[in-house]
Parts: sequence; structure tokens; C-alpha cells
Amino acid sequence: MGALNGYIGKVLRVDLSSKIIKVEEYPDSFYRQYYGGEGFVGYFLLKEVPQGADPLGAENKLIFAAGPLTGVPAGGCGRHCVGAKSPLTGGYGEAESGGYWGAELKMAGLDAIIIEGMSHKPVYLSIKDGTAELKDASHLWGMKALELQTAIREELGDARTKVAYIGPAGENLVLYASIANDLDAFAGRTGMGAVMGSKKLKAIAVRGHNRVQIADSEAFKQVVFWIRDNTPTISRGLRDLGTARLVKILDTIGGLPSYNFKFGSIKEADTIDGEVIRDTIFVKRRGCYACPVQCKREVKVDSPYNVDPRYGGPEYETLGSFGSNCGITNLKALAKANEMANAYVLDSISCGVSISFAMECYENSLITKKDTGGIDLRFGNTDAMLKMIELIALRKGFGDVLAEGVARASKKLGKATDQYAIHVKGLEVPMHEPRLKQGLGIGYAISPTGADHCHNIHDTLYITQNNYLAELQSLNTFTPLPLTDLSAKKVSMLTYYSNWMHFLNCAVCCYFIMSSSLVGFERTSELVRTVTGWNTSVAEILRVGERAATMGRLFNLREGFTAKDDTLPERFFDGMTEGPLKDVPVDKAAFNKAVIYYFDIMGWPDGVPSEGKLGELGLDWVVSDTHC
Repeated sequence: MGALNGYIGKVLRVDLSSKIIKVEEYPDSFYRQYYGGEGFVGYFLLKEVPQGADPLGAENKLIFAAGPLTGVPAGGCGRHCVGAKSPLTGGYGEAESGGYWGAELKMAGLDAIIIEGMSHKPVYLSIKDGTAELKDASHLWGMKALELQTAIREELGDARTKVAYIGPAGENLVLYASIANDLDAFAGRTGMGAVMGSKKLKAIAVRGHNRVQIADSEAFKQVVFWIRDNTPTISRGLRDLGTARLVKILDTIGGLPSYNFKFGSIKEADTIDGEVIRDTIFVKRRGCYACPVQCKREVKVDSPYNVDPRYGGPEYETLGSFGSNCGITNLKALAKANEMANAYVLDSISCGVSISFAMECYENSLITKKDTGGIDLRFGNTDAMLKMIELIALRKGFGDVLAEGVARASKKLGKATDQYAIHVKGLEVPMHEPRLKQGLGIGYAISPTGADHCHNIHDTLYITQNNYLAELQSLNTFTPLPLTDLSAKKVSMLTYYSNWMHFLNCAVCCYFIMSSSLVGFERTSELVRTVTGWNTSVAEILRVGERAATMGRLFNLREGFTAKDDTLPERFFDGMTEGPLKDVPVDKAAFNKAVIYYFDIMGWPDGVPSEGKLGELGLDWVVSDTHC
């Protein structure tokens, strides 16, 4: 098969046990069906990872996948997806990363890489213009991100090589270790770095010189010019302040997780928001491949911590997880925490929530200094938070307990700690409060990866008539709905929007750029048409997202998850005792009914996709292959 428009038509398979490397080709229909990114991950996990496989064993597969839009010269098209069976949840694992690595992978002549088996010694994979080679990485093992990236580029003799890598956290099998690239871009969630570490694969270096083939270059340019000319203006807040601009906004309305989700606001939240970063420690902005918005920050701190701007700067999730959720509002310390997480290559969300979990246990005398190795692990203790990041990454002392994630840590520490373990399906809850955004809470519960804020609805965008709602109204007759609404209509909103976000993970492209208030449904489908030449439509791309979400569901069902796992931590079914959300819980009865609404809309009776739905999605092969 020759190259497809938007694709290369080649998948690299690397067996680390046998050291066999081969290129595979798939029919055009495979690409149209599964698209790329999350769709490829779901397909290969269901097809090739045996039921009950050890996530950190040789049978698990680690898949790096681009999509049809990855690497085309348009804003928002630099992302890639990484997936495997998650060591943190035991179920479907997948995460996306921005930066430049995904685009370089396509330019190097590949749509995806399947890593299987395990190496007995550290290696890294070097790919240049379609040629792949495994190289010894014994001398790189133990390196943090910056020194590793520098060493590989020097060894390969090309400073423009893009490197996806793990740090010490992945080597030490921290269950929420990440895979990173470009020092500040992360496939952050579900523990993909631990899978990579278990295979003794330190990095994948890619370099390419080929451009992605585009079907209709003139029509493509028109879309690209629109993105270039409009998104920086529409996204001015994101460009100027990054996602850190959310800190003060959410704190004001009670949606900034604080003190391990006990509260939704914190005193002095305005000292860690985007404006303060801009006015104090900001150095410059940067972005991902071909991006006109440039939403990332570089920050520099000299005292009392030394923070290297090459590691970027803290974004909202990091400011919340290490900051307000740990009772900390020391901006310089949070910049240092961000640098440490980036250097060790840790998911800052899961790491911060694990620390805040321990802090609440400590303050309730469920753990003591005897457990923590003498660390005064109370809320607000900046030094303790920073020390725990290091101990977790190195699996030393009490860090070894927290490196397992809050679900496993609570089992080890005793049942009394379970109430403070804030997770869904084993994945720690991100920095978006479901008592504020209650549709998002349903999204947490039904997500195939566990609590996820990315392929999810954010209710605050749909409480008034605006551009976000107007875009959704092109799909259904939606009207503004209250934040606490959990009706079938709210769940319908969630379903449409979540399937859209799952599609973006297949394409693979940026949520911010392709947002329904920016590029939107029709223009994105036009972008796909101009790149691939397919007569695609909004209906088709939504179906692509639905197919991907369904494959994640099927994988979890096969691994023993049931509808009983589609719930929230009990904390969210109680109201806060103070703040804007005082006495505003998630109503449990309404929540349970809303989950059933989602199953109904998706064609998943009792949480299990029906044979008719599988047939409609072209997934009827899963029935016989997985016995779901």
C-alpha cells in the first residue's frame, strides 16, 4: 500500500525481547475505521493484549500513535497519543501529549509504534527517516529529563532530534509515571511511564525530513489561514496567561480543589494565578508544533529555589494539585514542584493528589511521623510537599507507599484512610470540582481511563447562551442548563461533547485550538477532508469518537470492571462546609440516574455495549475476541 493522504501507511513494531524490528502496513479501511491516536490504541490493546495481562509484564503493549492531522502544518496539529494497559488502574490506559514529537514521528515516516516484550537491559529506540535501531541506554539510565534529552541529541549528532522519554519515576515503576517530550509536554496520566520503564525502554528519538501528504493543499491552506488569523485573538486569555488564568476564576466560584477536595477555595489563591506568574517569574511563552496561540510559560526562579526555565512553567493542574489541594500558595515553591515533576517525569495531578491524600491522613492521625520518616506532612508545609515529590519519584521511604497511587496506598494504610482517597477507577481526580461542574462528575465516572477532565464536558461553559452552546446546538436542540443539572439533556450534552473530544484524541489534535467555540465541528471536519480526501462529515467524526470510547469500555469490561465502578468518591456526595459551594453536594440518586442515561444514549444497557451497537460501530469482532 502506498502512502495515504494524511498518513504514512506504516506502523513500526518493536519486540524488545527478541530485538526484532519490522514495519507493518494496514489497508486503507483500517485507517478510516480507527483513524489513529486513541482509536489505534483501543484496537491494538483489544486485539493483542491478553485478558489479565500484567501491566508491567512482557505481555502488555505500549502504543505510540499519531493521527491524520498530526504533523500537518496547521495550528493544534502537533499531538500524539500513548496507550497501554494501565498499571495504576488495571484497565484501559491512554494519554495525549503536545509539543513536537508527534509531528516529527510522522515526518520520520511512521503513523504509530507498537512496543512489545521486555528488554533485559536499558535501551532506547532511534528512528530517522523510516530507519529504526535499538541502542544501549545503560549510560542513560537514572538521568533526569534535561540531561537525558541533551545526551541523546549529542550522541545522535542532531540537536533537532525529538525525544520521548521517561525519567527516574518511570524507571522506578511509580504507577503514575509519565512519558514526556520537549521538557514540558506530557502523556501524563494512567502510568504510561511505568509501562515504558518496565520494558527498560528509556527513550524514543525521532528525526524526519518528509512532509505529510495532503489531498487538497489549496483548500487546506484556507483552513490553516483561518486558524492562524483567528485563534490567537479568540484565545487571548490563554495566550497571555496560559491555563494558570483559571486559578482565580475557579477559586471565586468555589471550584478550585483545596485541602484534598475538602474545600473549593483557598486564601491567597490570587498569589498563584496567571497574572502573578506573568508579573513576577515569567520569562517567555512557547507552544507546540505550528501553534499560533503559544499558551505555555517559561519561568525562572533564583531564590530560595533554583528553577530552570527550560522546564517550562506550572500550568493550572500543577498549581492546583501541588498548590491549593495541598494547602500551599507559595508560587516559587510551586514553580520548583513543576520543575521537579518534569525532571523526574511524573504526572503532577496524581502526584499532588497522592500527597494531599497523605496530608489529610496525617492531620487526622491516621499516619504519623513514624510512617512518614519524620516528615511533618501537614497541609501547607511547602518543604514536605517538595520532599515527597523526590521520595515518590525514587520510591524511597514513605514515597514508596504514595508511588502506588491513592487507591492502593489507602488499602495499605487501612480502611479509615479510604475516605480521603480521591480517585475514580484508581485514577486520581484532576483539578476540576464535580460539585461545581456536575455533568463533569458524570464524565469522571464513565470515562474509560478513570477521572479525566480532557474528554469531558465543563458545565460552566453551558450555563448561558454563548459560542460553545451555539456550536453544540448544531447537533441537537440544547438550551442553557444549571451547573447542578443532571437531566437526560445534560447527559446528552456530555455524550456529544465527550465523543467529540475522543475524536480529537484519534485525529490527534489540540483541545484548545479545535474547541467548539474556536475551529469547531464543521471546520474540523473540513480540515480532515482537505488532508485525507475523504468525504467525511461531522456525523462521521463523532462516530469515530464514540467508537474509541466504546473500545475503552470493552477493554475495561474484559479486565473485570463493571457499572459499579462508574461512580465518584463519597466526598463529592456531601456538600462543603464553607465557601461558595457550601451545602451543594452531588445528589447521589440523580447521579446514579444520570449514569444510566449515559448508558442508554451510548447503547450500553447495564454498562455493556449491545451487540447491535457493536455492529453499528464495526466492532462486532470484539464480541468473539473478548467475550464481553
